[in-house]
Amino acid sequence: MSSENLTWFKSSYSSGEGGECLEVATCTHTIHIRDSKNPAGPNLTLSRAAWADFLAHATE
Repeated sequence: MSSENLTWFKSSYSSGEGGECLEVATCTHTIHIRDSKNPAGPNLTLSRAAWADFLAHATE
């Protein structure tokens, strides 16, 4: 899926002033992550299982 066709969201913890923010877009089978300072740049695509594993470890 092209990143132009995705709906991107910033964390509710984001200050809205720019800086070090990630944006996330969800699809049926994948999660896409990109740097908010470079929206036209590359993005990381993960399976839903990999994203769930990441979140489980990140919130410990």
